[in-house]
Amino acid sequence: MKTLSKTTRSIKPAEVEKKWHLIDAENLVVGRVAAIIANILRGKHKPSYTPHVDCGDHVIVINADKVRFTGKKMNDKVYYKHTGYVGGIKETTPAKILEGRFPERVLEKAVERMIPRGPLGRQQMKALHLYNGTEHPHDGQNPETIDVASMNRKNKALV
Repeated sequence: MKTLSKTTRSIKPAEVEKKWHLIDAENLVVGRVAAIIANILRGKHKPSYTPHVDCGDHVIVINADKVRFTGKKMNDKVYYKHTGYVGGIKETTPAKILEGRFPERVLEKAVERMIPRGPLGRQQMKALHLYNGTEHPHDGQNPETIDVASMNRKNKALV
């Protein structure tokens, strides 16, 4: 006879089914789209979410170089990094990064800072695929398109 169980079953790594999702980041607000991507990478959108298992899906982001910031953050926000040497602190703004050689790093770093640090977080970040244009080499995986702009009116920046 079946009884009601009050325990939550943890999913095992072999039982995880990974899907592919496609997000067009053109004119989307960085922090809002990064939060959605981080939740998909972690697997928090699934009912079988287990914190200590990589149960998230793959995310393909196209037009990652066309993301937007609200307010004056494009020029006033400052990213810091340290070289490891005395007095070696470096700073840059999102405007400089988006105009530079690797503009997708703005979105990559925003997502990376929302993922837990450690081996599990590094494994989950490998499922993030960022591309500057509209082309991507993952057509064979039949990614499911997610319209982030229609989820909330604040997700899309006014141009």
